[in-house]
Order: sequence, then structure tokens, then C-alpha cells
Amino acid sequence: MHILIDNKGSAPIYDQIMAQIKAQILSGTLGENDPLPSMRNLAKDLRVSVITTKRAYDELEREGFLYTVPGKGCFVAPRNLELLREENLKTIEHHIEEIAALATGCGLSTEEVVEMVRLIMEGDV
Repeated sequence: MHILIDNKGSAPIYDQIMAQIKAQILSGTLGENDPLPSMRNLAKDLRVSVITTKRAYDELEREGFLYTVPGKGCFVAPRNLELLREENLKTIEHHIEEIAALATGCGLSTEEVVEMVRLIMEGDV
């Protein structure tokens, strides 16, 4: 598992860890039931507090991305298709907000943006 921490960024470290693990799960880099490093080992590798890695793991477990087996560690939870769909919808909404801001700045109408999306989805571009 590969995680990079940006100490100069505004996002909290636990949030950076969560986002990167979540991205690896959603992309399939981390598969169902794959073990994650222990909280201590991850904290040591990233040079952060164990409390920080614990918070990231706890949040990921709360969101349904991980499960814990006492005495064995944390593992990637079986894929919940509804959870994956919801995560993808949030990502799409974020991109649509960016597109809307760019379109407004360029003076594009809603119809023009919808037509661009339609063409792209149909593979005509």
C-alpha cells in the first residue's frame, strides 16, 4: 500500500490517509479481504502518530470500507455496490460543480454543456 502525506497541505493527515486508502479500494488496487498494515506499522512508515492512523482506520471502518478482526488486524471490507455507487456519485457531483464553474466563466449555456456531455458519453468526441 502506497500513501503519500503532504505536510504543507491544508487537509488533516488522517483525512489524507483515509482518502488514499479509499481511492485504492475503489480503484481495485486493494481487493476484498486484503490486510492493511497495522496501525503502528503504518504510523511508523508515515512518521505520524498512531492516534492519527487509528482515526483514519476507524473512520474507514465506520464508512464501511474496512473491517477489524480482533487480534488479526484491519482488512478491506467486501464491496458494497451501493456504497461504491454513492462514492462515485459524490465524485461525479464534485466534477460537475467544477464543470459548471468553468462553463459559467466561458459563457456556455446549460444546453451546450449537456450536449458536450452527451457527445462524450456516446463516444462522438
